[in-house]
Amino acid sequence: MDTIHKIGRRKTSVARIYLTQGEGKFNINGKSAKEYFCTDQLVYKLNQPFLLTESEGSYDVKVNVVGGGITGQAEAIRLAISRALCHIDAENRLKLKPEGLLTRDPRMVERKKFGQKKARKKFQFSKR
Repeated sequence: MDTIHKIGRRKTSVARIYLTQGEGKFNINGKSAKEYFCTDQLVYKLNQPFLLTESEGSYDVKVNVVGGGITGQAEAIRLAISRALCHIDAENRLKLKPEGLLTRDPRMVERKKFGQKKARKKFQFSKR
């Protein structure tokens, strides 16, 4: 199997992954998954596509991720891994699609408008 390169995005995070045949190692910006993501919940998000397709421990993942916070980065990596697994086998799509792992979450932070305190919040109004 050749190296598969896919991209995943979430909020302002962009994750580029390189999936190869291996024994299930994660290399995220030069660190292991447990080292990079301090909580078990975020590490579980990374492994979710592998668990659903019953292929955990059979691929090595090298990740370059930039931007956003750790939750956005974890979800961007999860989307990229899901896309790569669908590229390997079309049958995986039937398992990942109902779980929502192939959907790019479009929600972004709304921009701040001029003349306002934040995106929606206004300055205090004084009648008199």
